Amino acid sequence: MSTGFPYKLIATDLDGTLLRSDESVSPRTRAALAAATEAGAAHIVVTGRAVPWTRHILDDLGYAGLAVCGQGAQVYDAGAHRLLTSVTLDRQLAGVALAKIEAEVGPLFLAASRDGLDGDVLVGDGYAVTGSLPSTPLTDVSELWAAPLNKIYIQHPTLTDDQLAEAARVAAGGFVSVALAGEGIVELLPLGLTKATGLSLAARRLGLKAADTVAFGDMPNDIAMFGWASHGVAMANAHEELKAVADEVTSSNEEDGIAVVLERLLG
Repeated sequence: MSTGFPYKLIATDLDGTLLRSDESVSPRTRAALAAATEAGAAHIVVTGRAVPWTRHILDDLGYAGLAVCGQGAQVYDAGAHRLLTSVTLDRQLAGVALAKIEAEVGPLFLAASRDGLDGDVLVGDGYAVTGSLPSTPLTDVSELWAAPLNKIYIQHPTLTDDQLAEAARVAAGGFVSVALAGEGIVELLPLGLTKATGLSLAARRLGLKAADTVAFGDMPNDIAMFGWASHGVAMANAHEELKAVADEVTSSNEEDGIAVVLERLLG
């Protein structure tokens, strides 16, 4: 017998959290989310992916609610295919930040996400893209600055993701925010921007608060979201930094970790 659902808002990251490694959402997880929304909870996807890299997944899910994309930069109405808010990177500050980081660690491999519903992801020489998402080759670095950006991605030939993120924070933390969002994904973002920024905006549109929210994630870029939400759940496959601040750890994204928690909360 269901006893209702204790949260009014369920916030889920996508990669490594809601999605399995093949980018699908399991039938069990779909059913658990449907039961929770039936019990009165809203579901908001909160992802580091910008809208152009998120939209096809949401459409496939039949998802018509709000989504927070681009690491908190974009609030997107999936049902209306409309961008409601968008924060862009100050390109001058980003240029200074890149120069400062490269002065410390040497040349970086670069990619960038352009703003907008159909913003291209530009990928420079040497930058390794995970998965098969559409991108445009960046042949001339000056092209990087030709249109508004949500974020810049950086990779380094020898440093680990953790080392690169830390070096970027030390060198340029006064100019940009640095997020470690996945394997090989270190991002430079507008200063102060986190997933919590976008999630709080989206929640306010629904008349909901932090106290109403349970959040699921797997990477350090989810730390701010966990700090904002009432209850933070890390996946078994999560980065140790996120597990350290989580209220609980569930099973992995491959083993229906979100469903395990939602089914328990549904009673």
